[in-house]
Amino acid sequence: MSDKGEKSSSLDIFQLLTETAEEERKKRREELLAPLGIKEFFVEGSITINKRTCQGVECKLCIETCPTNALYWRAGEVGITEELCIYCGACVLSCIVDDCMKIVRKRSTGEVERFSKPRDFMVLQHGINGMKRCQRVEDVFPKAEDYLERHRESKQ
Repeated sequence: MSDKGEKSSSLDIFQLLTETAEEERKKRREELLAPLGIKEFFVEGSITINKRTCQGVECKLCIETCPTNALYWRAGEVGITEELCIYCGACVLSCIVDDCMKIVRKRSTGEVERFSKPRDFMVLQHGINGMKRCQRVEDVFPKAEDYLERHRESKQ
């Protein structure tokens, strides 16, 4: 009887329920995003709206710019369908109030990015694009040592 007691205590029902709920959430998200043809770029993320500073009644710009329709108008405020959000940052870029929309997202590399102002998002994107441009230049143009070596060989 003590063997059964030990087996049941080693089985964590809360962990099983959490894993099952997470799997169901991922499956539902894939099903919702599939018809839109959007590739998911971020492993995890969260989006929050500061209801005190949101000027949604006057602008609704975040709703108009959301590529997946994750944001919608509901009973006098902006609502979020978390499963549809791909954490792209379009809402932050279009928001007229700093620190109203906050996005935290995790890349597949494990890097976590946080931004809540258009400027923060632009700086982040500029850094990412700068690294991509440098990589393309390195791929296209030879390194100085390789160029000099080739040049020496052609002279001989």
